[in-house]
Amino acid sequence: MARPPRRPGNLPAEATSFIGRRRELAAVRRSLAEARLVSLVGPGGVGKTRLALRAAGDLGRGFPAGAWLVELAEVRDSALVGDAVMAALDLRSQAAVEPPAVLTAYLRDKRLLLVVDNCEHLLAATARLVAEVMRAAPGVRVIATSREPLSVPGEHVVPVPPLDLPAPPARPPLAELRQNEAVMLFTERAAAASGTFELTAANQAAVAGLCRRLDGLPLAIELAAVRTRVLSAEQILDRLDDRFGLLTGGGHALPRHQTLRTTIDWSHDLLDPAEQALLRRLCVFAGRFTLEDVEAVCAQEGPPALDPLSSLVDKSLVMKEDAGDLACYRLHETMREYAVLRLREAGEEEAVGLRFADYYTARCLRAAPQVRRRLADWLDWMDLEIDNVRAVLRGCATGEGAARGMDLVYAIGYYWITRALKEGIRWAEELLACEGAGPAERARAAFMRGFLAVLQSDAASAGPALDEAVAGAEEAGLPSVLAQSLSLASMAASMTGDHAAARRLGERARAVVEGLDDDAAMLMFLQSRALNGLFEGDLDTVAEAAAEGVRLGRETGDLYSLDMMLLNLGVAKLIAGALDEAEPLLAEALRVAYRIDDRVGQYVLLDALGCVTAGSGRARRAALLMGAAETVRAEAGASVLPFLPPLLARVEETARAELGTAAFEDEYAAGRRLSRDAAIGLALGEPVPPTGAPDETPLGKRQAEVARLVAEGLSNRQIGERLFISEHTVDSHVRAIMNKLGFNSRAQIAAWTASSGS
Repeated sequence: MARPPRRPGNLPAEATSFIGRRRELAAVRRSLAEARLVSLVGPGGVGKTRLALRAAGDLGRGFPAGAWLVELAEVRDSALVGDAVMAALDLRSQAAVEPPAVLTAYLRDKRLLLVVDNCEHLLAATARLVAEVMRAAPGVRVIATSREPLSVPGEHVVPVPPLDLPAPPARPPLAELRQNEAVMLFTERAAAASGTFELTAANQAAVAGLCRRLDGLPLAIELAAVRTRVLSAEQILDRLDDRFGLLTGGGHALPRHQTLRTTIDWSHDLLDPAEQALLRRLCVFAGRFTLEDVEAVCAQEGPPALDPLSSLVDKSLVMKEDAGDLACYRLHETMREYAVLRLREAGEEEAVGLRFADYYTARCLRAAPQVRRRLADWLDWMDLEIDNVRAVLRGCATGEGAARGMDLVYAIGYYWITRALKEGIRWAEELLACEGAGPAERARAAFMRGFLAVLQSDAASAGPALDEAVAGAEEAGLPSVLAQSLSLASMAASMTGDHAAARRLGERARAVVEGLDDDAAMLMFLQSRALNGLFEGDLDTVAEAAAEGVRLGRETGDLYSLDMMLLNLGVAKLIAGALDEAEPLLAEALRVAYRIDDRVGQYVLLDALGCVTAGSGRARRAALLMGAAETVRAEAGASVLPFLPPLLARVEETARAELGTAAFEDEYAAGRRLSRDAAIGLALGEPVPPTGAPDETPLGKRQAEVARLVAEGLSNRQIGERLFISEHTVDSHVRAIMNKLGFNSRAQIAAWTASSGS
């Protein structure tokens, strides 16, 4: 179950060699020794990101909590800067507080390096957040990249110039030219692209001239170097000279941003029409995208997208960034800006934007009825595509698509529930403030607003939202939404201590549910009965409702409800003192919560299992689990559930008495230092693999999932539906599995899966 531990941080591996920049790296090191914020400032395409990542990789060993990359290029909303930082740090915002508060609480005692990349379009919001983090967390250092400084007090600015150029017009010795940064970059990238390119006495003048012509801009040099597959260095220089000469009347001086634009223009004009069309249309994607996405959004009116997309990757116009076993792509920010202009010039902006919005809306709405049964796989898909879905929501909130946006907020509710409660609330509120939606759409959006508020233990804001959901559901004839809204309203009333109102709302929910054949409505009703029973101390009601919820959760495959119902039943047994019955229920719930990455569930279950271990005489493990639970709670930004403190107080008293105060404090502190994976492994009694332990299976995560489904006898189409990927992608995974394992049939995959326990 447990994932192998790793060194803290999320810096990506370098896909290509890093060249030069000794002076700039030294400047970053010096500045970071004196200042807590160092901003690398320079024009687009100058190599700020590569420099920041190399500096962070070199310096990361000095930060015990790791070096972390925050990518802002794909964030288009200033309100989501804090969410982007939290996502990079693998945190959650599961309470009624803003992300900066969760961040500062988490970072307060950390020694950690943040790389905040591509800040220029969100400068004010990024500056505010960085300043707030630096005030609250003295051990945090920040490297920012931007086209202009953040202007935060104490900021040190390191200008990032183009690469060093060979001095014109003399012909330096070949050995000396090979040491020039710009020439080194061109030579290495050309050799990688063509497989045969070498810097020689015959082409050295042309290469030096190219690097000077391109002003030493790394992106421009890389775009030119790729063309050595079909052109010599001399031919590339001649063609660029012609292009620049037309712009300057034969002169050689252009602003550097115009140099880059001209180089991209030149690369673009060498593309065939299909490649040009695809490049400009790709700008509609706000984040990463897959071949399946491209074919649906960009290639409806032309040939299949695979060949032109592969060609754009080969020409360094599109970047390939795999997510696990899935091939993903993205545009360099400078290339995205260029493609936007080209799309506008082609008059396609509205049509392609509409296809983009229709595609993601349709995928989310089509998946919604099956999400509860396929939650883990669907969440993996949403983690990959969330920036694109956000782009659709942003368009709905600023245009005339409020109804579409409300349906979308409702359809992806489990993403907000398990990943981003605060963001989900913001979208729901923003859309509910719009005009033009009908009672059905408003009821669903208000239901989701109320649901998220209940999960935040924010009964005050849950009440009005659920009142609107109930009224809208009655008007629109949505009995399932009505029943679930009433159940949630009952829970909210219990949170305020109004048990009479809770019972009254619960009876209204029961009356609606009993007339339906609706698993979701029944599970929500059972959850309200169980939670209300916990608030009122009625353990018999809790046990009865939760046991039925566990049964129905298993039957329907609803992992989130199963997680909650197992937790309710286990806590009821724990409070009743039936530790032997509580432990397996809580352990199973923790496994489910881990599988769907439910952080609030994980923290509660770690605490609950700590109570079980203390009651069975394992005081040291109890202290460790309690400390670990507090860290997981802080990382989720979650509120303390009201039934926990009395339990934990008794456990702490017992553990302190057995261990002694000093030993208890040491163990609790050691638990707080555990990684989440290690803590869950400890709670489940499973060995935690040492740092760097190799994965025993030769298959990646997605390939292992495909192999298991092959073993179940599913066809490629059925596997695609289960995992939310195309049949073509499944076929690629199956072939890759056969290649890795040396097999030639699906039967062999099935046999291997059974024998390996994968």
